Amino acid sequence: MITKEEKTKAVELTQRHKTDVGSPEAQAAILTTRIKEVTEHLKLNKHDHHSRRGLLQMVGRRKRLLKYLQEKNYEAYTALIAKLGLRK
Repeated sequence: MITKEEKTKAVELTQRHKTDVGSPEAQAAILTTRIKEVTEHLKLNKHDHHSRRGLLQMVGRRKRLLKYLQEKNYEAYTALIAKLGLRK
């Protein structure tokens, strides 16, 4: 589980305006932080299949958010991919 500081840091990296916490960019940044944390957990706990399922759900949710952003605002999508360091 990510801390409040990590979540705030992820949102500040991608937010559109000062009070933005719900834009697709912010949501994808939060999910990316959570995905990285769960991935590290699974490297140590290879048999934790419940967490693996949660990880796959988070990856799918992020994929849908990015697809939505790509269709609506391609420039914001490419900027977000670069900021988060994702392969696309």
